[in-house]
Amino acid sequence: MTVEYSILIKDGFIVDGLSTQWRRADVGIYEGRIVKIGRISTSKADLVIDARGLIVAPGFIDMHSHSDITALIYPEANSKVYQGVATEVVGNCGLSPAPVNRNNLSLLKQYLDSFFGKISEYLPWTWLTLKEYYEKVANQGISVNMVPLVGHGVIRIAVMGFETYKPSRGELDSMKMLVKQAMEEGAFGMSVGLTYPPGLFTETDELVELARIIGEYDGLYASHIRDEGSNIMNAIMEAIRIGREANVSIEISHIKVMGRKNWGRSSEIIKAIEEARKSGVNITADQYPYIAGQTGLYAILPPWVHEGGIRKLLERISNPTIKDRIRKDMEDGVNGWRSIASEIGWDNIVIATTEKNKFIEGKTISQIAELWGLNPLETVFKLLRDENGSVSIILFYGCEDDLKNFLSRRWVMIGSDHNGIKVGEGPLGGIQHPRAYGTFPRVIAKYVREDILLSLGEAIRRMTSLPARKLKLKDRGILREGMWADIVVFDVLKLIDKATYQNPTIYAEGIEYLLVNGIPVIDKGKHTGAKPGKVLSRT
Repeated sequence: MTVEYSILIKDGFIVDGLSTQWRRADVGIYEGRIVKIGRISTSKADLVIDARGLIVAPGFIDMHSHSDITALIYPEANSKVYQGVATEVVGNCGLSPAPVNRNNLSLLKQYLDSFFGKISEYLPWTWLTLKEYYEKVANQGISVNMVPLVGHGVIRIAVMGFETYKPSRGELDSMKMLVKQAMEEGAFGMSVGLTYPPGLFTETDELVELARIIGEYDGLYASHIRDEGSNIMNAIMEAIRIGREANVSIEISHIKVMGRKNWGRSSEIIKAIEEARKSGVNITADQYPYIAGQTGLYAILPPWVHEGGIRKLLERISNPTIKDRIRKDMEDGVNGWRSIASEIGWDNIVIATTEKNKFIEGKTISQIAELWGLNPLETVFKLLRDENGSVSIILFYGCEDDLKNFLSRRWVMIGSDHNGIKVGEGPLGGIQHPRAYGTFPRVIAKYVREDILLSLGEAIRRMTSLPARKLKLKDRGILREGMWADIVVFDVLKLIDKATYQNPTIYAEGIEYLLVNGIPVIDKGKHTGAKPGKVLSRT
């Protein structure tokens, strides 16, 4: 008998990414695409996957990832594929590997290192544009698909470094040209990181002008908003304003409420977003299922300290007079800015990764301050100096009620806010936030199976067809004939996130199979080493 299918997934429970209903059926795959869903004879397939008792769903789409920065280091994206992730939206929070201005390359390297450790030392830096970078990624091979955004912060560094002033007309035109070039090269949109330099130096009018270009290409504006604590409503309204004035689709990145005194404000945020949606603004959000986040320690310092980049920052925190000014601004705030430290307290800031002070990893700033006989802010200064600005922290900022309130909204997707990495290897192989390893299984294990906040079908819709629709991916995110065969097969009763804050470097369990473009990446619970992923293009 003639073979009609390269792979047949047999007798699984189909959750197609749209409907909340399950149905038992077979899925036939040929040349990377789904060619039939129904009853299919096993004799017509080269390879048969026995999915009896298992869920068969579209491969998950990570709506907020940073794996572009590490794709050349961790091409197999182990931490993601063990979660069932087939596609990642990358270039978030204003960070992307390009465009590169050789004159400001040292600033860009310092910037990325402040987030991701000494990552710049692992990269060859042979590219200038997004196109050149992703050609390198594609040539090496990747295990997942990537949907690239261009980072506003990286564009601003290329044009003006870490200057705090409003750009001249010529500088703004240069930034607009780089945004347009990225969109022409296939980027799906632009991201901003407005709590980080240089994004925090940016006025709204600049963002509107750049976002208009994104809107002209029917692209996405993904916003790490300007404040997630006391001034969060102003930050949300700024994003809505940009969406309205630039006529651009808005994604609020890792939506949250930061700081005990702000707990409970999720309802007013939801109300503002839903009113904007009713008025015609295309605004949605993504979220990770944890009440702690991760960032660079430098980010807790006042905006003006960051002018000129990390090296200038290190000079300032060594000057006694300037340190006094920093201390005052940390306590009182400045020009509407409030420090993360003042929002959540030193007891809730934990050191994740360092290079020279490994013995303090896992300890709070308060604990380290007591150990060293310093006050908390002097402890921060010492850490940043010791580590040349590269210290990663975990922030315990939120409450479960706000998390659940956001997660219950049908317009909220799932994003890990982390890189695809491998346990014990490379610059990010050590202590990280558990979201790197557990985000997607945790949504199902805790909020579907345990708390019954979402149905399985609704959770899968948030991870598949909803982000695919937002990104205008017409042939992914749904189990349907003709679609690319990005498919995850898992045991809904066994799927579990194993990573914790105390022991975060553990892969999730329960993903039996993951197909990316019709090729098995996970087979019987193990990574095959295959790299069938594609760098997707908007064009």
